[in-house]
Amino acid sequence: MDLTYFFELLLGGLTRGSIYALLALGYTMVYGIIQLINFAHGEIYMIGAFTALIVIGVLTFTGMNGIAIILIAIVVAMVFSTGYGFTMEKLAYKPLRRAPRLSALISAIGMSMFLQNYVLLAQTPDFLPFPNLLPKIARLEQAESLMNSSQFTILVTTAGVMIILTFLIKFTKIGKAMRATSQDKTMAMLSGININKVISFTFVVGSATAALGGVLISSHTGQINYYIGFIAGIKAFVAAVLGGIGSIPGAVLGSLVLGWTESFGTGYISSDYEDVFAFIFLIAILIFKPSGILGKTSAGDKV
Repeated sequence: MDLTYFFELLLGGLTRGSIYALLALGYTMVYGIIQLINFAHGEIYMIGAFTALIVIGVLTFTGMNGIAIILIAIVVAMVFSTGYGFTMEKLAYKPLRRAPRLSALISAIGMSMFLQNYVLLAQTPDFLPFPNLLPKIARLEQAESLMNSSQFTILVTTAGVMIILTFLIKFTKIGKAMRATSQDKTMAMLSGININKVISFTFVVGSATAALGGVLISSHTGQINYYIGFIAGIKAFVAAVLGGIGSIPGAVLGSLVLGWTESFGTGYISSDYEDVFAFIFLIAILIFKPSGILGKTSAGDKV
């Protein structure tokens, strides 16, 4: 067994899982608060990547440093995407809050299709090159390392986001409001919590992490098109279900498991079945543990 190849696949799967985690967090937080699967979440990821590409194209002519350009592009993409996420919640989901869940689900699918076609018409159906302006780490670039600079940046950024998000939910006032809303909306309102603001904030945070993931993975792969959000969104949803939909630690764990499953499956079996491995694993988990790896049955454990 080639250990070098094994560790390459291990780190590759870790990188994939980290990106899936940034997306899966949005799915699991929204579900934990309002029990809605936001199928348009992947399109927010895609819009964030396209926004960053436009910003990079404009700033390139200013002669700015590459790192400064990508940082500005990430910030603008996150702000722009949070605007989309906030507006989407107000227009497509809030009016249906008291409607049957199927209505909100259909609305989510409709928003996904609308945003896909909106970007398709505004941009192009073709793949576009995305410059890799992520910081270059000399030791990783010069040495025969198993991990390149892009992978390292993705892993460190994702770990930082996880730490910040965990602190936000566990120790801040808005985090406590999110947990209270997740457990019992009626009691949360009676306690003086504005659940509309909590739900909007949840969409904003989820959209920001999705946009960040979109920029990072597009920089890593070097290309982008209007359809990347759909594929990534479906896989992130699978990851969230694997870990236990509604559980933040579960979303992270499910994402890592999915990333490793795809990486080792493509590395040792065949890359033609990359997407199949993910769904076979999902079916197995749902058969033996329908609530997911870390899923709980009590409402208090959702967020």
